[in-house]
Order: sequence, then structure tokens, then C-alpha cells
Amino acid sequence: MRQNEHRHPGDEAQNLALRARKIGGQVAAVERMLKEDYDCTAVLMQIIAARRGLKSLSEKIIQSHLKHCIEEASTSKDGQKNIRELVQVLKSYID
Repeated sequence: MRQNEHRHPGDEAQNLALRARKIGGQVAAVERMLKEDYDCTAVLMQIIAARRGLKSLSEKIIQSHLKHCIEEASTSKDGQKNIRELVQVLKSYID
């Protein structure tokens, strides 16, 4: 995994991290609910909330990548490389 090649502008990185922290809290709540033997429907509702959170976070990161890594790539070659990488990731995302 590459690190620090991409920088999210402004407060975007903090906002994305906050979303991830909220999702982590939702997943921790699922674990706690299972340990405390909550009703299955309540656990499933919490899982649904976490899935929606992950979906929303993924969509935000995809949008950011399209804008900052593809539209604003320093060269056409870099943009094309970033598109190929995104396509590979999206194939896994869809599966």
C-alpha cells in the first residue's frame, strides 16, 4: 500500500477520519450487542448502519480520488495510471 502520495485538501482528511471513527463505533457496538445477547433485529439494524456508513465513506473517497488524482493529475500519463488503479479497486469494491 502506498502512503502519503495523496493529500486530501483542507478539512477533508479530518472529515473522512471522523466518518471512519463513527463507523468503528458502530462496529464496536455490534460486537458489544452480540456479547450482551441483544435481539437479532437490533444487531442487524446496527450492522446496516455500519454498512451504510462504509458505503458513504467509500463514495466520498472515490469522489475525492476522481477530482484530485484524476482530474487534477499533473500529467495525462499520471491521470491514466490513476484511472487504471481506480478501475482495479472498483472491481474489488463491486464484488
